[in-house]
Amino acid sequence: MTAPRFRLVETQRFEWPFRLRMPFRFGVITVTHGRQAVIRARIALEDGSEHWGVAAETLAAKWFDKDPRWSDAQNEDQLRRALEIACDATIAAGANTAFGHYADAYPAHVAACGVESLNPLVAAYGRALLDRAMLDALLKATGLSFAAGLRANVGGMAPHAVVTDLAGYDFEAMLASLTPARRMHARHTVGLVDPITAADQTERVDDGLPETVEEVAATYRHTWWKLKVGGNVAADVDRLCRIASMLDRLHGYHVSLDGNEQYEDAEGVLALWRAMQAEPRLSRLNASIAFIEQPVKRARALEGAMGALAAERPVIVDESDGPLDAFVQAKALGYTGISSKACKGVWRSLINLARCRAWNAQEAEPRYFMSAEDLTTLAGVCVQQDLALVSAMGLAHVERNGHHFVDGFSGRPRAEAVRFMEMHPDLYADTPRGPRLAIREGMLELGSVVGAVGLGAAIEPDTAAMQPMPGAAWPPR
Repeated sequence: MTAPRFRLVETQRFEWPFRLRMPFRFGVITVTHGRQAVIRARIALEDGSEHWGVAAETLAAKWFDKDPRWSDAQNEDQLRRALEIACDATIAAGANTAFGHYADAYPAHVAACGVESLNPLVAAYGRALLDRAMLDALLKATGLSFAAGLRANVGGMAPHAVVTDLAGYDFEAMLASLTPARRMHARHTVGLVDPITAADQTERVDDGLPETVEEVAATYRHTWWKLKVGGNVAADVDRLCRIASMLDRLHGYHVSLDGNEQYEDAEGVLALWRAMQAEPRLSRLNASIAFIEQPVKRARALEGAMGALAAERPVIVDESDGPLDAFVQAKALGYTGISSKACKGVWRSLINLARCRAWNAQEAEPRYFMSAEDLTTLAGVCVQQDLALVSAMGLAHVERNGHHFVDGFSGRPRAEAVRFMEMHPDLYADTPRGPRLAIREGMLELGSVVGAVGLGAAIEPDTAAMQPMPGAAWPPR
């Protein structure tokens, strides 16, 4: 189909606070509470019709920018500011296709954010939210699901000067070939302070939900796990041994190892790997590791070769995925994978999927891949848009942590939670504590997400029960 052109007419921005039922430690931060951003975008097609779309994402502190100078509140303002810049520029830009809005604006958006000391990863967040809301509106205007819209290339994805390495690539053929996954493994995240067994707890939440890793395994029956490491070889090996003593009781399992930038350089991570290989208690866990995720601090991750470690296990880029060509840079250093996160952008994920396909076409066997990762995607629009994206790309498993660290739709009106469950009964299940993400035998059922008109969600959240997003207090004075 010919991709529709549209203008951005108006945005409405909201947010709401949430608390975690258990602390979540990753990288340099232990999260106990947070805020979610919600944006509604009104677009006008060239036939004069107007349509609304929505997107939601956590305002995550200490991930997009880990500079210790900035407080968590300032990190949130950075993300708000990136969204403001994206909205103002897009309203002024006039009509374009969905992909055109993204690609044409990308260099100027990153530059405008850079003037205000917002790094490319922060900049990506602002565009990601706006682009998703506009795409949701476009899909609703055309009556298409996300998967069907991609196959028809409703967004007008095409070769563009912003991705020079894919000049001449047949995006239409790639998109037309996509078959969405209707079931997917949920890869459970084990944070750095998560209790492994009851012996690790001094007190319990006692809310009827699993708390220890042992209880999670018994309740959800995951076969995929994501294990955080903290940058100290001895402490990491000791904790992994304790986790392995529990996981080894399972019939079978697979693991990703997430460094969250905790090691100074590739040599430090290689030292961890060698220590793990030397530990007999980790023999089964070591054999189960599918890939290692961004173990080196972003300041150095794309400076040195990753070959020695990559020869042991595939290594992927996550936090260093700031510039749009980060995967190209990483490939030259020995990385073979990159993360997909909706908070970094739908179009970015699809561009990197195209890279994987183009590069693998030149290999004897597939080597380059995408992994689906989670930045605490909360129940409702946020988690469903991310699931729609990774499902459409046909990925087999996705990190999920929001359902564990946050109690379902906690912080949202019960009526909203019930509406989402009624519209997506395969994805959610009712419990004595209200609707929650349903994980059965370690799997998520995605039929209603795949089939929903729009970007993964059949309904919108109750914005009347949210707070208007405040103007960003950035740059700091």
